[in-house]
Amino acid sequence: MTPPLYRNDAPGQFPASWYAATATIPDRRPAVSSDLRADVAIVGAGYTGLHAALELRKHGLSVIVLDAHRAGWGASGRNGGQVGSDFNKGQLWLEARVGRDTAKSLWSLAQEAAGMVRDFCTLAAPLAQYKPGIAWGQYDTDLSDIRAEVDHLDRHYPGHGMTALDRDGIQALIRSEKYNGGTLNMQAGHIHPLNYVLALAAAAETAGAVIYEGTEVTRLDTGGRVTLHTPGGRVTADHVILAGNGYIRGLATANDARVMPINSFIGATEPLGDLAEEVLTQDIAACDSSFVVNYFRLTADKRLLFGGRANYSLTFPADMGGELHKRMVEMFPQLAGTRFSHTWGGTLGVTMTRLPYVRAITPNILSAGGYSGHGVALAGLAGRVMAEAVAGQAGRFDTLGQLPVPPFPLGHYAQETMLPLAMTWFTLRDNLGI
Repeated sequence: MTPPLYRNDAPGQFPASWYAATATIPDRRPAVSSDLRADVAIVGAGYTGLHAALELRKHGLSVIVLDAHRAGWGASGRNGGQVGSDFNKGQLWLEARVGRDTAKSLWSLAQEAAGMVRDFCTLAAPLAQYKPGIAWGQYDTDLSDIRAEVDHLDRHYPGHGMTALDRDGIQALIRSEKYNGGTLNMQAGHIHPLNYVLALAAAAETAGAVIYEGTEVTRLDTGGRVTLHTPGGRVTADHVILAGNGYIRGLATANDARVMPINSFIGATEPLGDLAEEVLTQDIAACDSSFVVNYFRLTADKRLLFGGRANYSLTFPADMGGELHKRMVEMFPQLAGTRFSHTWGGTLGVTMTRLPYVRAITPNILSAGGYSGHGVALAGLAGRVMAEAVAGQAGRFDTLGQLPVPPFPLGHYAQETMLPLAMTWFTLRDNLGI
Protein backbone atom coordinates (compact mmCIF):
# COMPACT_ATOMS: atom_id res chain seq x y z
CA MET A 1 0.00 0.00 0.00
CA THR A 2 1.40 3.39 -1.02
CA PRO A 3 1.32 5.74 1.99
CA PRO A 4 -0.25 9.21 1.76
CA LEU A 5 3.25 10.75 1.63
CA TYR A 6 3.81 9.44 -1.90
CA ARG A 7 0.37 8.46 -3.14
CA ASN A 8 -0.71 11.57 -5.02
CA ASP A 9 2.16 14.05 -5.33
CA ALA A 10 5.57 14.24 -6.95
CA PRO A 11 8.29 14.04 -4.27
CA GLY A 12 9.31 17.44 -2.98
CA GLN A 13 7.10 19.42 -5.35
CA PHE A 14 4.35 21.72 -4.14
CA PRO A 15 0.96 21.05 -5.78
CA ALA A 16 -0.15 23.33 -8.59
CA SER A 17 -2.37 25.34 -6.26
CA TRP A 18 -3.36 28.98 -6.36
CA TYR A 19 -1.36 29.29 -3.14
CA ALA A 20 1.84 28.04 -4.77
CA ALA A 21 1.22 30.29 -7.78
CA THR A 22 1.04 33.35 -5.51
CA ALA A 23 3.87 32.53 -3.06
CA THR A 24 7.63 32.82 -3.29
CA ILE A 25 8.92 29.31 -2.64
CA PRO A 26 12.39 29.24 -1.05
CA ASP A 27 15.25 27.11 -2.33
CA ARG A 28 15.15 23.47 -1.29
CA ARG A 29 16.85 22.76 2.02
CA PRO A 30 19.34 19.87 2.23
CA ALA A 31 18.44 16.35 3.29
CA VAL A 32 20.05 14.53 6.18
CA SER A 33 23.32 13.03 4.92
CA SER A 34 25.08 11.96 8.13
CA ASP A 35 24.34 10.95 11.70
CA LEU A 36 23.09 13.88 13.81
CA ARG A 37 22.25 14.65 17.45
CA ALA A 38 19.70 17.05 18.97
CA ASP A 39 17.77 17.55 22.16
CA VAL A 40 14.51 17.25 20.21
CA ALA A 41 13.74 15.83 16.77
CA ILE A 42 10.47 16.82 15.10
CA VAL A 43 8.91 14.78 12.29
CA GLY A 44 6.96 17.10 10.01
CA ALA A 45 7.58 20.73 9.05
CA GLY A 46 4.03 22.04 9.07
CA TYR A 47 2.18 24.20 11.59
CA THR A 48 2.57 21.69 14.43
CA GLY A 49 6.25 20.98 13.95
CA LEU A 50 7.30 24.56 13.27
CA HIS A 51 5.43 26.05 16.22
CA ALA A 52 6.94 23.31 18.38
CA ALA A 53 10.39 24.26 17.09
CA LEU A 54 9.84 27.94 17.87
CA GLU A 55 8.71 27.18 21.42
CA LEU A 56 11.55 24.72 22.05
CA ARG A 57 14.13 27.27 20.99
CA LYS A 58 12.68 29.70 23.56
CA HIS A 59 13.63 27.08 26.15
CA GLY A 60 17.15 26.80 24.77
CA LEU A 61 16.80 23.26 23.38
CA SER A 62 18.52 22.18 20.16
CA VAL A 63 15.99 21.21 17.51
CA ILE A 64 16.12 19.28 14.24
CA VAL A 65 12.98 19.26 12.05
CA LEU A 66 12.68 16.50 9.44
CA ASP A 67 10.27 16.59 6.52
CA ALA A 68 9.91 13.97 3.81
CA HIS A 69 9.17 16.65 1.21
CA ARG A 70 9.33 20.41 1.89
CA ALA A 71 8.47 22.64 4.82
CA GLY A 72 4.78 23.47 4.35
CA TRP A 73 4.34 20.87 1.62
CA GLY A 74 1.50 19.00 3.33
CA ALA A 75 -1.87 20.12 4.59
CA SER A 76 -0.34 23.25 6.15
CA GLY A 77 0.39 24.72 2.74
CA ARG A 78 -2.71 23.66 0.82
CA ASN A 79 -5.74 23.93 3.14
CA GLY A 80 -8.75 26.26 3.05
CA GLY A 81 -7.01 28.90 5.17
CA GLN A 82 -9.74 29.08 7.83
CA VAL A 83 -8.49 30.04 11.29
CA GLY A 84 -11.00 28.68 13.79
CA SER A 85 -11.20 29.79 17.41
CA ASP A 86 -12.98 26.71 18.77
CA PHE A 87 -13.19 22.96 18.35
CA ASN A 88 -15.35 20.86 16.05
CA LYS A 89 -17.60 20.21 19.05
CA GLY A 90 -19.45 22.95 20.90
CA GLN A 91 -18.84 23.86 24.52
CA LEU A 92 -22.09 22.22 25.67
CA TRP A 93 -20.91 18.94 24.11
CA LEU A 94 -17.48 19.25 25.70
CA GLU A 95 -18.81 20.19 29.13
CA ALA A 96 -21.05 17.12 29.13
CA ARG A 97 -18.02 14.88 28.57
CA VAL A 98 -15.08 16.48 30.36
CA GLY A 99 -16.73 18.85 32.85
CA ARG A 100 -17.07 22.63 32.77
CA ASP A 101 -13.69 23.43 34.30
CA THR A 102 -11.77 21.36 31.74
CA ALA A 103 -14.04 22.60 28.93
CA LYS A 104 -13.26 26.19 29.92
CA SER A 105 -9.54 25.43 29.86
CA LEU A 106 -9.94 23.89 26.41
CA TRP A 107 -11.87 26.96 25.28
CA SER A 108 -9.04 29.21 26.41
CA LEU A 109 -6.56 27.09 24.48
CA ALA A 110 -8.66 27.27 21.30
CA GLN A 111 -8.92 31.05 21.64
CA GLU A 112 -5.16 31.22 22.13
CA ALA A 113 -4.68 29.09 19.02
CA ALA A 114 -6.53 31.61 16.85
CA GLY A 115 -4.64 34.47 18.48
CA MET A 116 -1.31 32.78 17.73
CA VAL A 117 -2.07 32.81 14.01
CA ARG A 118 -3.42 36.35 14.02
CA ASP A 119 -0.48 37.73 15.99
CA PHE A 120 2.19 35.91 14.00
CA CYS A 121 0.71 37.06 10.70
CA THR A 122 0.54 40.65 11.94
CA LEU A 123 4.15 40.66 13.13
CA ALA A 124 5.99 38.28 10.81
CA ALA A 125 3.77 37.14 7.91
CA PRO A 126 1.96 40.10 6.31
CA LEU A 127 1.77 38.15 3.03
CA ALA A 128 -0.55 35.71 4.79
CA GLN A 129 -3.11 38.56 4.78
CA TYR A 130 -4.99 37.64 7.95
CA LYS A 131 -8.66 38.76 7.85
CA PRO A 132 -11.25 38.28 10.62
CA GLY A 133 -14.52 36.40 10.35
CA ILE A 134 -15.90 32.92 9.65
CA ALA A 135 -19.58 32.23 8.98
CA TRP A 136 -21.01 28.77 9.53
CA GLY A 137 -24.12 27.78 7.61
CA GLN A 138 -26.70 25.24 8.74
CA TYR A 139 -29.02 23.36 6.39
CA ASP A 140 -31.50 22.27 9.06
CA THR A 141 -34.45 24.58 9.72
CA ASP A 142 -34.36 23.82 13.47
CA LEU A 143 -32.04 26.47 14.91
CA SER A 144 -32.60 25.62 18.57
CA ASP A 145 -29.16 24.03 19.02
CA ILE A 146 -27.45 27.11 17.63
CA ARG A 147 -29.41 29.43 19.90
CA ALA A 148 -28.73 27.22 22.93
CA GLU A 149 -24.99 27.15 22.22
CA VAL A 150 -24.70 30.91 21.73
CA ASP A 151 -26.86 31.59 24.80
CA HIS A 152 -24.56 29.32 26.80
CA LEU A 153 -21.49 31.13 25.50
CA ASP A 154 -23.08 34.47 26.42
CA ARG A 155 -23.52 33.30 30.02
CA HIS A 156 -20.24 31.49 30.60
CA TYR A 157 -17.68 32.54 27.96
CA PRO A 158 -17.53 36.35 27.75
CA GLY A 159 -15.94 37.82 24.65
CA HIS A 160 -16.62 34.69 22.60
CA GLY A 161 -17.31 36.65 19.39
CA MET A 162 -20.10 34.37 18.17
CA THR A 163 -23.45 35.62 16.82
CA ALA A 164 -26.43 33.39 16.02
CA LEU A 165 -27.98 34.04 12.60
CA ASP A 166 -31.45 33.21 11.30
CA ARG A 167 -32.16 32.50 7.64
CA ASP A 168 -32.18 36.17 6.67
CA GLY A 169 -29.00 36.79 8.65
CA ILE A 170 -26.95 34.00 7.06
CA GLN A 171 -28.22 34.80 3.57
CA ALA A 172 -27.26 38.43 4.03
CA LEU A 173 -23.67 37.18 4.25
CA ILE A 174 -23.74 34.10 2.01
CA ARG A 175 -25.81 34.42 -1.16
CA SER A 176 -27.04 30.83 -1.22
CA GLU A 177 -30.57 29.53 -0.72
CA LYS A 178 -29.18 26.38 0.93
CA TYR A 179 -28.67 27.75 4.44
CA ASN A 180 -31.46 28.26 6.97
CA GLY A 181 -29.35 29.75 9.74
CA GLY A 182 -25.89 29.66 11.23
CA THR A 183 -23.32 31.69 13.13
CA LEU A 184 -20.78 34.41 12.53
CA ASN A 185 -17.56 34.20 14.54
CA MET A 186 -15.41 37.32 14.44
CA GLN A 187 -12.75 35.82 16.72
CA ALA A 188 -11.95 33.44 13.86
CA GLY A 189 -10.44 34.44 10.53
CA HIS A 190 -8.75 33.38 7.31
CA ILE A 191 -5.31 33.53 5.73
CA HIS A 192 -3.11 32.53 2.79
CA PRO A 193 -1.94 29.31 4.46
CA LEU A 194 1.18 28.67 2.38
CA ASN A 195 2.56 32.15 3.00
CA TYR A 196 1.89 31.60 6.70
CA VAL A 197 3.75 28.28 6.93
CA LEU A 198 6.67 29.52 4.82
CA ALA A 199 7.06 32.44 7.23
CA LEU A 200 6.89 30.02 10.17
CA ALA A 201 9.72 27.96 8.69
CA ALA A 202 11.86 31.05 8.20
CA ALA A 203 11.15 32.17 11.79
CA ALA A 204 12.07 28.73 13.18
CA GLU A 205 15.39 28.83 11.35
CA THR A 206 16.08 32.35 12.55
CA ALA A 207 15.44 31.11 16.08
CA GLY A 208 18.06 28.39 15.61
CA ALA A 209 16.10 25.29 14.58
CA VAL A 210 17.57 23.26 11.70
CA ILE A 211 15.16 22.03 9.02
CA TYR A 212 16.02 19.11 6.73
CA GLU A 213 13.85 18.47 3.67
CA GLY A 214 13.59 15.38 1.49
CA THR A 215 14.15 13.30 4.63
CA GLU A 216 11.59 10.63 5.45
CA VAL A 217 11.74 9.02 8.87
CA THR A 218 11.38 5.30 8.19
CA ARG A 219 11.75 3.88 11.70
CA LEU A 220 12.03 4.87 15.35
CA ASP A 221 14.16 2.99 17.87
CA THR A 222 12.74 3.88 21.27
CA GLY A 223 14.39 4.03 24.66
CA GLY A 224 16.06 6.58 26.89
CA ARG A 225 17.07 8.27 23.66
CA VAL A 226 15.25 7.83 20.38
CA THR A 227 16.98 7.02 17.10
CA LEU A 228 15.20 8.19 13.95
CA HIS A 229 16.26 6.31 10.85
CA THR A 230 16.29 8.18 7.52
CA PRO A 231 17.70 7.20 4.11
CA GLY A 232 20.71 9.51 4.60
CA GLY A 233 21.59 8.97 8.24
CA ARG A 234 20.33 8.59 11.78
CA VAL A 235 19.17 11.33 14.12
CA THR A 236 19.45 10.69 17.85
CA ALA A 237 17.34 12.80 20.20
CA ASP A 238 16.26 12.85 23.82
CA HIS A 239 12.69 13.65 22.76
CA VAL A 240 10.67 13.25 19.56
CA ILE A 241 7.57 15.12 18.42
CA LEU A 242 5.49 13.44 15.70
CA ALA A 243 3.86 16.25 13.73
CA GLY A 244 2.90 14.74 10.38
CA ASN A 245 -0.89 14.51 10.96
CA GLY A 246 -2.60 12.62 8.10
CA TYR A 247 0.64 12.04 6.24
CA ILE A 248 2.43 10.19 9.03
CA ARG A 249 1.83 6.43 9.21
CA GLY A 250 3.72 3.53 10.67
CA LEU A 251 5.74 5.30 13.36
CA ALA A 252 3.21 5.00 16.22
CA THR A 253 0.42 2.41 16.32
CA ALA A 254 -1.67 4.41 18.80
CA ASN A 255 -1.61 7.42 16.48
CA ASP A 256 -2.45 5.32 13.40
CA ALA A 257 -5.45 3.82 15.21
CA ARG A 258 -6.98 7.22 15.99
CA VAL A 259 -6.00 9.53 13.12
CA MET A 260 -7.36 8.56 9.71
CA PRO A 261 -6.00 10.24 6.58
CA ILE A 262 -8.68 11.71 4.34
CA ASN A 263 -8.43 13.83 1.21
CA SER A 264 -9.89 17.26 0.61
CA PHE A 265 -9.95 19.27 -2.60
CA ILE A 266 -10.03 22.97 -3.46
CA GLY A 267 -10.77 24.85 -6.65
CA ALA A 268 -9.90 28.49 -7.30
CA THR A 269 -12.14 30.24 -9.79
CA GLU A 270 -11.02 32.87 -12.19
CA PRO A 271 -11.47 36.40 -10.76
CA LEU A 272 -15.20 37.03 -10.31
CA GLY A 273 -15.19 40.82 -10.40
CA ASP A 274 -18.54 42.27 -9.34
CA LEU A 275 -20.02 38.76 -9.19
CA ALA A 276 -18.01 38.15 -6.01
CA GLU A 277 -20.51 40.23 -4.02
CA GLU A 278 -23.24 37.85 -5.16
CA VAL A 279 -21.43 35.05 -3.33
CA LEU A 280 -20.06 36.62 -0.14
CA THR A 281 -21.04 40.13 0.87
CA GLN A 282 -18.17 40.51 3.37
CA ASP A 283 -14.52 39.49 3.32
CA ILE A 284 -15.08 36.48 5.56
CA ALA A 285 -14.59 32.75 5.18
CA ALA A 286 -17.45 30.26 5.36
CA CYS A 287 -18.11 26.59 6.02
CA ASP A 288 -21.20 24.54 6.75
CA SER A 289 -22.90 21.81 8.72
CA SER A 290 -22.58 19.00 6.18
CA PHE A 291 -20.48 16.02 7.22
CA VAL A 292 -18.80 16.14 3.81
CA VAL A 293 -18.15 19.78 4.53
CA ASN A 294 -18.09 22.67 2.05
CA TYR A 295 -15.77 25.59 2.81
CA PHE A 296 -15.09 28.73 0.81
CA ARG A 297 -13.78 32.28 0.84
CA LEU A 298 -12.73 35.03 -1.54
CA THR A 299 -9.15 35.95 -2.36
CA ALA A 300 -7.80 39.47 -2.60
CA ASP A 301 -8.29 39.38 -6.38
CA LYS A 302 -11.91 38.19 -5.97
CA ARG A 303 -11.50 34.53 -6.83
CA LEU A 304 -13.65 32.07 -4.93
CA LEU A 305 -11.70 29.31 -3.23
CA PHE A 306 -14.21 26.48 -2.86
CA GLY A 307 -13.27 23.27 -1.08
CA GLY A 308 -14.76 20.00 0.06
CA ARG A 309 -14.12 16.31 0.51
CA ALA A 310 -15.37 14.51 -2.51
CA ASN A 311 -13.83 11.06 -3.02
CA TYR A 312 -13.91 7.66 -1.37
CA SER A 313 -10.26 6.68 -1.69
CA LEU A 314 -6.87 7.92 -0.54
CA THR A 315 -5.99 8.27 -4.22
CA PHE A 316 -6.91 11.61 -5.79
CA PRO A 317 -9.52 11.32 -8.58
CA ALA A 318 -8.35 11.96 -12.13
CA ASP A 319 -10.77 14.92 -12.33
CA MET A 320 -10.48 16.73 -9.01
CA GLY A 321 -12.41 19.74 -10.27
CA GLY A 322 -15.48 18.10 -11.80
CA GLU A 323 -17.32 17.01 -8.65
CA LEU A 324 -16.06 20.06 -6.79
CA HIS A 325 -17.43 22.43 -9.45
CA LYS A 326 -20.77 20.61 -9.32
CA ARG A 327 -20.93 21.11 -5.53
CA MET A 328 -20.05 24.79 -5.92
CA VAL A 329 -22.77 25.40 -8.51
CA GLU A 330 -25.35 23.57 -6.39
CA MET A 331 -24.49 26.01 -3.63
CA PHE A 332 -24.16 29.06 -5.92
CA PRO A 333 -26.10 28.65 -9.20
CA GLN A 334 -24.94 32.16 -10.14
CA LEU A 335 -21.44 30.68 -10.69
CA ALA A 336 -22.52 28.14 -13.31
CA GLY A 337 -20.57 29.95 -16.00
CA THR A 338 -17.32 30.26 -14.07
CA ARG A 339 -14.27 28.02 -14.43
CA PHE A 340 -11.59 26.86 -12.02
CA SER A 341 -8.15 28.21 -12.87
CA HIS A 342 -6.52 25.93 -10.28
CA THR A 343 -7.57 22.69 -8.55
CA TRP A 344 -5.57 20.74 -6.01
CA GLY A 345 -5.93 18.22 -3.23
CA GLY A 346 -4.32 17.34 0.05
CA THR A 347 -4.47 14.89 2.92
CA LEU A 348 -5.59 15.85 6.41
CA GLY A 349 -6.17 13.79 9.53
CA VAL A 350 -9.58 13.14 11.10
CA THR A 351 -10.61 11.34 14.29
CA MET A 352 -13.76 9.57 15.40
CA THR A 353 -14.90 12.63 17.37
CA ARG A 354 -13.31 15.18 14.97
CA LEU A 355 -11.22 16.43 17.91
CA PRO A 356 -7.41 16.55 17.95
CA TYR A 357 -5.48 13.57 19.24
CA VAL A 358 -2.65 14.88 21.45
CA ARG A 359 -0.91 12.18 23.49
CA ALA A 360 2.39 10.79 24.76
CA ILE A 361 3.20 7.65 22.75
CA THR A 362 6.09 6.90 25.13
CA PRO A 363 7.47 9.15 27.87
CA ASN A 364 9.75 10.87 25.35
CA ILE A 365 7.70 10.60 22.12
CA LEU A 366 4.75 12.98 21.81
CA SER A 367 2.28 13.06 18.95
CA ALA A 368 -0.51 15.33 17.72
CA GLY A 369 -2.86 15.19 14.75
CA GLY A 370 -6.43 14.60 13.69
CA TYR A 371 -7.35 18.27 13.61
CA SER A 372 -10.29 17.40 11.32
CA GLY A 373 -10.38 20.68 9.40
CA HIS A 374 -9.45 22.93 12.36
CA GLY A 375 -5.72 22.59 11.95
CA VAL A 376 -4.74 26.10 10.88
CA ALA A 377 -5.11 27.24 14.48
CA LEU A 378 -5.14 24.05 16.57
CA ALA A 379 -2.09 22.47 14.93
CA GLY A 380 0.15 25.34 15.98
CA LEU A 381 -1.27 25.26 19.48
CA ALA A 382 -0.61 21.51 19.70
CA GLY A 383 2.98 22.12 18.68
CA ARG A 384 3.38 24.78 21.35
CA VAL A 385 1.97 22.66 24.19
CA MET A 386 4.01 19.60 23.17
CA ALA A 387 7.12 21.76 23.30
CA GLU A 388 6.09 23.02 26.73
CA ALA A 389 5.73 19.41 27.88
CA VAL A 390 9.19 18.52 26.59
CA ALA A 391 10.53 21.50 28.52
CA GLY A 392 8.92 20.20 31.71
CA GLN A 393 5.64 22.17 31.70
CA ALA A 394 3.05 19.53 30.86
CA GLY A 395 -0.14 21.06 32.29
CA ARG A 396 -1.59 22.37 29.04
CA PHE A 397 -0.50 19.26 27.15
CA ASP A 398 -2.42 17.17 29.70
CA THR A 399 -5.47 19.40 29.21
CA LEU A 400 -5.50 18.80 25.46
CA GLY A 401 -5.00 15.11 26.19
CA GLN A 402 -8.43 15.05 27.87
CA LEU A 403 -10.18 15.54 24.53
CA PRO A 404 -12.07 12.27 23.93
CA VAL A 405 -10.60 10.51 20.88
CA PRO A 406 -11.39 6.77 20.74
CA PRO A 407 -9.70 4.49 18.20
CA PHE A 408 -11.40 3.69 14.92
CA PRO A 409 -12.91 0.23 14.51
CA LEU A 410 -10.12 -2.06 13.28
CA GLY A 411 -7.60 0.31 14.87
CA HIS A 412 -4.50 1.08 12.81
CA TYR A 413 -5.73 -1.23 10.02
CA ALA A 414 -8.68 1.07 9.40
CA GLN A 415 -7.53 3.54 6.78
CA GLU A 416 -8.13 1.53 3.59
CA THR A 417 -11.26 -0.23 4.94
CA MET A 418 -12.94 2.53 6.91
CA LEU A 419 -12.52 5.49 4.55
CA PRO A 420 -14.94 4.29 1.82
CA LEU A 421 -17.48 3.21 4.46
CA ALA A 422 -17.20 6.48 6.36
CA MET A 423 -17.49 8.65 3.26
CA THR A 424 -20.51 6.66 2.02
CA TRP A 425 -22.24 7.06 5.40
CA PHE A 426 -21.48 10.77 5.70
CA THR A 427 -22.67 11.43 2.14
CA LEU A 428 -25.89 9.50 2.81
CA ARG A 429 -26.48 11.60 5.95
CA ASP A 430 -26.02 14.81 3.97
CA ASN A 431 -28.36 13.66 1.19
CA LEU A 432 -31.05 12.63 3.70
CA GLY A 433 -30.56 15.75 5.83
CA ILE A 434 -29.94 13.80 9.06
